[in-house]
Amino acid sequence: MVSHVKIDSPVFRLHTNATVILLITFSIAVTTRQYVGNPIDCVHTRDIPEDVLNTYCWIHSTYTVVDAFMKKQGSEVPFPGIHNSQGRGPLTIKHTKYYQWVAFTLFFQAILFYTPRWLWKSWEGGKIHALIMDLDIGICSEAEKKQKKKLLLDYLWENLRYHNWWAYRYYVCELLALINVIGQMFLMNRFFDGEFMTFGLDVIDYMETDQEDRMDPMIYIFPRMTKCTFFKYGSSGEVEKHDAICILPLNVVNEKIYIFLWFWFILLTLLTLLTLIYRVVIIFSPRMRVYLFRMRFRLVRRDAIEIIVRRSKMGDWFLLYLLGENIDTVIFRDVVQDLANRLGHNQHHRVPGLKGEIQDA
Repeated sequence: MVSHVKIDSPVFRLHTNATVILLITFSIAVTTRQYVGNPIDCVHTRDIPEDVLNTYCWIHSTYTVVDAFMKKQGSEVPFPGIHNSQGRGPLTIKHTKYYQWVAFTLFFQAILFYTPRWLWKSWEGGKIHALIMDLDIGICSEAEKKQKKKLLLDYLWENLRYHNWWAYRYYVCELLALINVIGQMFLMNRFFDGEFMTFGLDVIDYMETDQEDRMDPMIYIFPRMTKCTFFKYGSSGEVEKHDAICILPLNVVNEKIYIFLWFWFILLTLLTLLTLIYRVVIIFSPRMRVYLFRMRFRLVRRDAIEIIVRRSKMGDWFLLYLLGENIDTVIFRDVVQDLANRLGHNQHHRVPGLKGEIQDA
């Protein structure tokens, strides 16, 4: 099975596995609620069939009166955002037209999050799975184990210093994951007419202050009750205007989804930024590679790690690190020690630098 092989970092898997599963789950939940129940219920008159009015208002969008969000519910307005749009003075109208597209947008976002993983899997080419040769289990005969360790050691020896480009392509995928999550914040901000970028901060601010004097950002972006205007011909041929109030129960689900996504995307952005800083340090600091390798794989002797880092490149370190994540710890210790011994006995293994120097990436 290839599925258990680790070919990337935990933060990268948060992007390409956890977030994809979350977004697809949210998309299915919204789609189910949209098509199984009634996504919109409008108060109608006898002259207009209920299904006709609901379908019209769902397709052509509804609207709220922005000025009515600050008025007192129950005395000045029946519900936040609901007010007489023909009142005195100019009124700011906010159209709510995104709700038909939420399920499709969430699924599209899931595809974008999976793209870096798809790209890395195609570039990685199954190298790690081919090299571990079931050594992750560690339960095999001594002869078989010795043969597999020799094959792995021979590969590492013959291809030493040739893995930089392979490693850099993975780092590019991590960079793409960061660009994607930041880009999706802007995408959702555009999707919600510029209201999403500070959505989470607005919700926190609203919850920490006196709510009677503040506008609820969740109701403002995801109104539960909206207005809809329907025009039809009367009995004499004149155009009649019918004003309806519509309830959007789907927005109760949407608001919970997007407040979670706001905090989740901020967390992903911070973690990925830290990961990329960590990658830059690894690229430019061979001594940090020694330290990190030693911290992660305690069974491997420090002098063996120093020899390998000194005589190899950053890409070789990255390959060994991934192999260590997948191979049985004792077997991995033996392979690293054997590789260090071979490097120590062969001082002229295509190393352009001076003897004893820790080579740069």
